[in-house]
Amino acid sequence: MNTTSNAAASELDASEIRARQAIARRFRSFLPVVVDVETGGLDHRTDALLQIAAVIVRTDEHGRLFRAETYSCHVKPFEGANIDPKSLQINGIRPDHPLRIAYSESDALGRMFKPIRQEIRDTGCTRAILVGHNATFDLSFLNSAVERCGIRRNPFHPFGSFDTATLAGLAYGQTVLAKALRAAGLEWDGNEAHSATYDAEQTADLFCRIVNTWDQAIGLPA
Repeated sequence: MNTTSNAAASELDASEIRARQAIARRFRSFLPVVVDVETGGLDHRTDALLQIAAVIVRTDEHGRLFRAETYSCHVKPFEGANIDPKSLQINGIRPDHPLRIAYSESDALGRMFKPIRQEIRDTGCTRAILVGHNATFDLSFLNSAVERCGIRRNPFHPFGSFDTATLAGLAYGQTVLAKALRAAGLEWDGNEAHSATYDAEQTADLFCRIVNTWDQAIGLPA
């Protein structure tokens, strides 16, 4: 698993604890975690999960959201999984590449869920809620993988989500990720697109921009 983060002390000081716990108040004890998946097709029941990335979102001392750590794993297709060559042309993944370090679905989810569960504890949240661009797609693949692996303690809400396609349509009149980012004044590199890591990080930046802009204009919820 790859981890992208700034070096952080293992023990949090009091001010950082207060800042982190503000996210629980902002989202009614839910922890927004941005997820993007790359797959072997469009059907979560039959098509392979090939890569998953999750981005932790935190609040600073002023209550503004920012992107924190990113966790990502390449995933081995489950037994009997379908892989559509057209999907591989889009995401550029070569499942049989000798240098591709991939984990079974069970191991990949375990590696992803461990830091998310820790963040839930650190923030005083009760559960994670998936944030995604067209979030139903990512959530459906995540839930199917959880079901196949028999994971009982899924940290994510099973059907709730924040969809940045919907939020960006409201905020900027754009639903395509690249166009929404540009409308929000954020960067988009088409050469990096369709990597779960890059797409998740850009989606996290978009989510933070939309929420922060709203909170600045309207005010934080009571």
